[in-house]
Amino acid sequence: MAGQRDDFTQHFSSQFNKELENLRSRVLAMGAVVEQQIADAVTALETGNANMARAVIGGDLHVNALEVYLDEECGRILARRQPAAGDLRLVFAVIKTVTDIERIGDSAKGVARMAIKMIEAAPQRSVLKLQPLGDLVREMVHQALSAFAHLDVNLALQVERADIPADLEYQSIMRRLTTQMTEEPGTINWALHLVWAARALERAGDHAKNISEYLIYMVQGKDVRHVSIEDRERQVQDRASLSSGEANEPSRKT
Repeated sequence: MAGQRDDFTQHFSSQFNKELENLRSRVLAMGAVVEQQIADAVTALETGNANMARAVIGGDLHVNALEVYLDEECGRILARRQPAAGDLRLVFAVIKTVTDIERIGDSAKGVARMAIKMIEAAPQRSVLKLQPLGDLVREMVHQALSAFAHLDVNLALQVERADIPADLEYQSIMRRLTTQMTEEPGTINWALHLVWAARALERAGDHAKNISEYLIYMVQGKDVRHVSIEDRERQVQDRASLSSGEANEPSRKT
């Protein structure tokens, strides 16, 4: 994958190299912030830590500021450098990725708000744990960012696959909460908070999946949205084989 990474970072202008590397680094820094926000929001929900929940909510302002900075920087690069081919795909992928990272932050904030509501509701019985779903989603976010950092399409495909167990866990949570609210109407008030928290986590997983799709587009120039995971993997593998064949062509002619 190192060769692919060089394609996106080496140019005649050393300043352009620095601009693209700075762009990529800032995206990863923003991603690290929201990854921690997801973890802290789930911990706050599971442990009833109101201070941690409030810190997640307050930290959303920092994430929003990073989004604005990166959007403006992408605009400056497009106007000043007029990038083409792989560089243009990189800038477009960054613009889309930043939007999804910000929305992951919004999801973390939503979970944190539900944590505070759960503390205020003070349920008198044990409640359903969302930690397993939170762990699955956080790992998806981590892998999506790692795939972006290393331009690793195979890791991006793992994120696509990881969305399946995350969705299954979310559906299981919803079934159990629906059954509980039906059988015990007195729990509806606080159980709805868990419904909204689970929904926020499921959305965060979807945004991580989106990031993996943008990475595949950035590296291979292939739009893999709206196709099955099997077709997606086949398209990625076919493109990788084609690129490998093109790279070896000169050596066969000599």
